[in-house]
Amino acid sequence: MSGTPKKNRAARRILAGAAGLATVGALVAAMPAGAHSGDRHGKGHGHGHGRTVDVQLLSFNDLHGNLEPPAGSSGQVTRTKPDGTAEKVDAGGVEYLATHLRTARKGNPYWVTAAAGDLIGASPLMSGLFHDEPTVEALNKLKLDVTSVGNHEFDEGAKELARIQNGGCHPTGGCYEKGKRFKGADFPYLAANVTSEKTGKPILDPYFVWERRGVKIGFIGVTLEGTPNIVTAEGVKGLKFGDEVETINKYAKVLERKGVKSIVALVHEGGAPASQSVDYDCDSPGAGDGISGPITDIAKKVSPQVDALVTGHTHQAYVCTIPDPAGKPRMVTSASSFGKLYTDTTLTYDRRTRDIVRTSVDSANRVVTRDVPKAADMTSLIQRWNALAAPIASKPQGYISADINGRGSTAYEKPLGDLIADAQLAGLAPADKGGAQLALMNPGGIRADLVHASASGEGDGVVTYGEAFTVQPFTNMMNVVDLTGAQLLSALQQQVSGANEASPKILQVSKGLTYTLDTTKAGAARIVTDSVKLDGQPLDPAKTYRVAMNEFLAGGGDGFPALAQGKNKLVGPSDLDVFNAYLAANSTAAKPIAPPAADRITVVQ
Repeated sequence: MSGTPKKNRAARRILAGAAGLATVGALVAAMPAGAHSGDRHGKGHGHGHGRTVDVQLLSFNDLHGNLEPPAGSSGQVTRTKPDGTAEKVDAGGVEYLATHLRTARKGNPYWVTAAAGDLIGASPLMSGLFHDEPTVEALNKLKLDVTSVGNHEFDEGAKELARIQNGGCHPTGGCYEKGKRFKGADFPYLAANVTSEKTGKPILDPYFVWERRGVKIGFIGVTLEGTPNIVTAEGVKGLKFGDEVETINKYAKVLERKGVKSIVALVHEGGAPASQSVDYDCDSPGAGDGISGPITDIAKKVSPQVDALVTGHTHQAYVCTIPDPAGKPRMVTSASSFGKLYTDTTLTYDRRTRDIVRTSVDSANRVVTRDVPKAADMTSLIQRWNALAAPIASKPQGYISADINGRGSTAYEKPLGDLIADAQLAGLAPADKGGAQLALMNPGGIRADLVHASASGEGDGVVTYGEAFTVQPFTNMMNVVDLTGAQLLSALQQQVSGANEASPKILQVSKGLTYTLDTTKAGAARIVTDSVKLDGQPLDPAKTYRVAMNEFLAGGGDGFPALAQGKNKLVGPSDLDVFNAYLAANSTAAKPIAPPAADRITVVQ
């Protein structure tokens, strides 16, 4: 499968996918050495040291269709100044990302650009409205060489992912621009551990070999094994998600047999560094000591044949050297999210051994600052798609008096989470709408902040449809179900136990539901049982309550099997429609909504 990227699209094979879905591989025709260089890689000064060659690996992850600079705290990163104090820096926006990447590549004859999934899905309106075709077009212009799939690549199922790879107009949306047909991704999506239940074969190519003038680097792409737990059942229908380590090690052997000894794993799974600063040293006091989470176990088990791991999913920034199974340090990186960072890694390739000299690997996260010129081609792309989206995006929905933080909040209880839960309760409380007594919202479903400052001329404090969509882009249908007090308590305990013990997922709750979260305890004991009250009354384990939540949570998503036990389900409008209706009914220019106090969950630390 060696060859150079972005050439001979017709050579890609199409595999029979799960449940009869057509999916596409990314077989790329082999080319003469250097056929894919020219102006893309510049004329450089060699970057070779006789026997060795320095290959520049530029990588990022979790873009989520954020082509325009993310607003508010969602568009900031924290870095440490020379005096040791922290500063927040505005970052992100594909106009700036393009400029930074193109500048970084100058003078480097050997560069490759890779990503670790979730490039699309949960996207702002400008991309999401058009099923992320604008983002794929931007990634093609960025000269992305290869990416792994992430869980959000499956939001609309394997058939839509095949279209994203292979091109063609959307089955219901059609072609969005007159006379233009969506051409698909010029880069291969890799899904080594995603197989068809029918055939047992990967639904997309498992690996890709990048080649430049005799230098070969293999890329293996996987997403987290737990993808079915965080994607709707329809999105993963007919698919099986395998163990990340077993899959990477299997294909590392395949690549070795093909003579490819330099290997990078693109892993859509991540970790949590001990600091939010993008320049934090997570190798202090020892290699990999400053990071925890699933990626640490994966990195420690992945075959020493793999020379580096580019990771994602947790939206964190880190550059660590976690020891491999042989005890040797190996680079593991992640570049935050939303295009706010990219990772610049130097891989020293030994022409004789055809392997990476691990001791020479150097890596750093670079901030995509907004103090550089905008890339004109990206500005043009954004303007074009914004013009198509404008009639819908610019419609005012309501008014706020100040920023209401959601994605940008690091607190367990987020002001925007409270507002969304209140909106869901208000919309579904009427008897004919479901009779809800409380509402629960998953924190991962809140994709942005609501920002007071005017974004596109709508005026300060105005919440547009586009801004509301960016907060809740999944358009999940609302459900109201019967749950007993005992089942509700189990759900609250599942926030901090089971699948969520290592990385708690604290549900956002509607007004009237209060309890204490004691973080000094372990597992389910962190929920103080007798503190759980609804409208001031203790939760009754034997009583039945009507609970509103989105269909993803009602299906047990995000590690909440207790919520899937609900009975007497009523399906309501979408979460976005409910949110917009609440904004319209509860705010005016003269009386805007103020940020909720976020005082429903008492946290003991």
